[in-house]
Amino acid sequence: MLGDRAVNRLGYGAMQLAGKGVFGPPRDRAESAAVLREVVESGVNHIDTSDFYGPHVTNEIIREALHPYRDDLVIVTKVGARRGADASWIPAFTKEELTQAVHDNLRNLGLDVIDVVNLRAMFSVHGPAEGSIEESLTVLADLKHQGLIRHIGLSNVTTRQVEEGRRITEIVCVQNMYNLANRSDDAMIDRLAAEGTAYVPFFPLGGFSPLQSSTLSDVAARRGATPMQVALAWLLKRAPNILLIPGTSSRVHLRENLAAAEVDLPAGAMAELDGMVPA
Repeated sequence: MLGDRAVNRLGYGAMQLAGKGVFGPPRDRAESAAVLREVVESGVNHIDTSDFYGPHVTNEIIREALHPYRDDLVIVTKVGARRGADASWIPAFTKEELTQAVHDNLRNLGLDVIDVVNLRAMFSVHGPAEGSIEESLTVLADLKHQGLIRHIGLSNVTTRQVEEGRRITEIVCVQNMYNLANRSDDAMIDRLAAEGTAYVPFFPLGGFSPLQSSTLSDVAARRGATPMQVALAWLLKRAPNILLIPGTSSRVHLRENLAAAEVDLPAGAMAELDGMVPA
């Protein structure tokens, strides 16, 4: 469950539909639209995006390719940052910035209400860092009360910030960096699973530094899969509350990612992968 909506555990992240560095238009806008159409035709009903991808680019392509949207499609976006003219990532936490960001997402996606809006904490661009999210989250909670947002999640946050957020509004998901080589959220994932809250790992394949491991390659060879398919399959088996949003701008790569749902990882293979880095 993602809020009050049931979604397939393998979704799609739209970040790679923008240009290099997640900035500017894509090299092939028609291919980007074709990827999105194949996404929903393949049964994916959870798309993750943000209006600061581009900026505005991915949301505009999503609207052009998929609007009017299927009834079962859940679109999740995030706010809390903006892009500088030099493609830099800049915190955007004021009431005016957050309100504008929500309205920009609504306009560019062609929506009257957004299914889920994640507040991305920007106390550090490179990972979670402590700092109060109360003021910013209260703005989103008010926009939710106005009917512009159905559900609220958090991104790039610590356990303490999740607890702080829950004192303000219902938190339906947490979106942090997590993959085979980056497991600092192990305890958080288990706690959220026990509570029935979705955890959505970004950079599930390593992001700008793709996962590389002889163990991963060996397991993949034995299972008749690619290393990246095994990395996704490991996440699906890691915890029942994990929802995946691997991104790509290629239909061939999309099909490879979706096939990860069919990769079987027996206990022995899981143990090998678990042992790649200290838990």
